[in-house]
Amino acid sequence: MDVAPASLWRKINARYNLVGNVCENCNTGYFPPRVVCKNCGRKSKLVEKKFCGNGEIFSFTKITAPPEAFKDDAPYMIGLIKLDEGPMVEGHIIDNGTEVKIGGRVKLAFRRMQTEAREDLIHYQYKFEPV
Repeated sequence: MDVAPASLWRKINARYNLVGNVCENCNTGYFPPRVVCKNCGRKSKLVEKKFCGNGEIFSFTKITAPPEAFKDDAPYMIGLIKLDEGPMVEGHIIDNGTEVKIGGRVKLAFRRMQTEAREDLIHYQYKFEPV
C-alpha cells in the first residue's frame, strides 16, 4: 500500500490551518467547512476563511482513561472552544500551568498529536493554550 507523503497531508487546510468558511449573506462561520449555510440554505454564498484561533472555553473535561493511542499523554484536557469569529471547535487544551475554566481565554497552538513509529510519521494538530 502506498502512503501519501506528509506534505500532502499538510495541505489539508481544515486539519493543519483551522480553515473553514463563512457565509457572505449572514456572516455565520463554520469549521469544518460546510457546503451550504444552515441559516441561508440554497441562497448561501460560502467563502473560505482562516480563523485566528482565539476564543474562550465553552466546556471542557479531563481525560484520565484515554484510548490506547493517547495513553502516554494522560491525563489531558479536551475542550469545546467558541472562536471569536463564531464557530465552535473541539480540541486538546494544553496544560501550561494556567487554570482551565469555562469562559477562560485560549489561543491556537500547533503541536504534535501522536507519532507512528512503524512508519516514522509524526501527526500534528491544532490545540488550544490558555492565556
